[in-house]
Parts: sequence; structure tokens; C-alpha cells
Amino acid sequence: MALPAEAPLRPVEASGNFAVVGLGGAGGEAVHDLVGLGIPTVRAFAVNTDFPHLKRLSLDERILVGERTLRGRGSGGDRAAVVAAAAESREEILRRLRPFEVIFLIAGLGGGTGSALLPYLVGLLSETEALPVPVVFLPFQVEMETNPERRENVRATLAELEGLGGLLLALSNEKLRRFERLPLSRVFHVRNAYVHSLVSSLVDMVELPSQINVDLASLKTHLGDAGVSTLLSSEFHISEPERLVDQAMNETLLDFDLGERPTALVHVDGGSNLTLRTLDRVIQSLRGRLGEPRRLMLGTRTHPERREVLRLTAVVGGLRSNSLRAAAGI
Repeated sequence: MALPAEAPLRPVEASGNFAVVGLGGAGGEAVHDLVGLGIPTVRAFAVNTDFPHLKRLSLDERILVGERTLRGRGSGGDRAAVVAAAAESREEILRRLRPFEVIFLIAGLGGGTGSALLPYLVGLLSETEALPVPVVFLPFQVEMETNPERRENVRATLAELEGLGGLLLALSNEKLRRFERLPLSRVFHVRNAYVHSLVSSLVDMVELPSQINVDLASLKTHLGDAGVSTLLSSEFHISEPERLVDQAMNETLLDFDLGERPTALVHVDGGSNLTLRTLDRVIQSLRGRLGEPRRLMLGTRTHPERREVLRLTAVVGGLRSNSLRAAAGI
């Protein structure tokens, strides 16, 4: 089943080290939104069992899985059928995604396709040199309270992902209620813009040169014994470095629960007016919020011009066991 001629697939040539991959309906829509927001150094993909949905997305890189068994008709929420379809398309998935070093895998949980594809692809890509970064959208609480099948899909997927360790970004739809007066389409755009900021922060942290450098090897080393980790990102005026940390911790759309002795890989980005005193205020504030992390690695970047805004990126590990399932109320 060929994808439409009006949107031909480009040759598989990595434009950089990073890819974002939307899995299933919600994941594909999110990646479509990310492309609209601008991710010029990141290649965007959509992966689905549903041919009509893939056809509708304005993305050059699309992968239909299980073409022979499911015939592009979707999975009907059958997790086993999705995994079988992914196994059928295993070599094609690897061929398309192997060129990238960091791969963000974005999926909504509960519907079936994204929930089943996500752990399968994390496991598959972990066998390569790539670093898979799952990004999940947790359903509204009412959806799980009234739909046992959806609740079980969420529980099973989070259990698999937590067992695999590494970076796991869980965005809570329930936290979108703070924007309840906005039109619904705008609310989900806000969520996707937040994902865009997380992706951009991590890409910039490991790709751009810094005075105290944090590269991909440093990130992988840090994640090696950190258990399940999350990613914090924020920007705030240089005059209030503590507010920068408060924003990252309290105004996040992510669900997570810190363990007693977390780890932290921290990067602060500022201008020529970033002083050692301001940097120290950021670090001390973060240490206090994390409760004395057992390990803290620091990176910094200063630009030649003055900048009134600081950017904080922090990979925080050592989340409590089952913390994401507990946060999701399951």
C-alpha cells in the first residue's frame, strides 16, 4: 500500500543526529504540530497501522507498519496485533531510524496503537546505538475512571517503560485544566509547544558547544545508573535565578515523583552577563529542591552578547518506583 504520490518520501539521509517519531494517532498529530513550530535540525516521522491517518499528515517521513497483516486499517485497540505488525515491519523501522542518535518517540496512551508501539520500539532501538526517549500523553482522569480497558493500556505501557529505565517524559492531560478557558485546539497546541521546548532544550544541550560541555556521551553515562529519569526545562529573567528553578519544577506539564537521592545533569545557558554568583544561585536552588542529589553534573554555555533570559535544562534521575503509575492514579 503506497503512500500518496503528492507527498513522496525523501531518501533516507539524516539531516542531523535527532528524530521525533509520532506513534499512533495522537503521536502523529503532535509531531505534525512540532513541525509547524519549527524543528529544522530534527527529522520528523509518523508511524501507524492506520493508512488514512498517515496519509492525512503533512510529513515527508511516514511508516505504515503491518501492511500485510492489518492492511492499513488500524489495530482496533488490539495491543497484540500492533506488536505483531511492528515485528513484521521491524527491518523497515530499523532502516529508517538507525541513522539517528537520539530518537524522541511520542505517543498518547490508552488507545492501543501508540501504547503498544512505544515499548516495542524503545526495546528495539535500545539494541542499537540510538538513545530512545519516550514521550507519553496520559489521558484525563475521567477517561481512566470510566474506561477499564484504557486504564489497563496505560498501566501496562507505563510498567513496561519504567522497567526499561532511561529518559521517560510523561505529560499529564489533567494538568492542562489550568488552560480550561482556552479553545480545545489551543490547549493541545500548548501541550505540543511544551514538548517542543523539551526537545529543543535537550538538542541544544548536547549539540551546541559550551564552556562546560555536556555531550551525548555525558548524557548516556549519566543515564546509565540513574534509573528512570525525566527532563526539566525553563526560561526566566536573569535577575531571578531561583524563579527559573521554581518554574522548571512547579509549572511543568510532566508527571514525576523524585526519589530520596536523585541524580541531576544540569545545563545553564545565558549571555555574557551570566556571573558565577548567578550560576551558583541556580545550582543551590536546584540542590535544595532535589533534596541533596547523590550526583550532580554541571554544564554551562555563555553567548558573546548580553542576554536577559536564562535557560535551564536538567535531566533528573532516580524517580520513585512506580511513580508515573501512581501519578496517573493507577
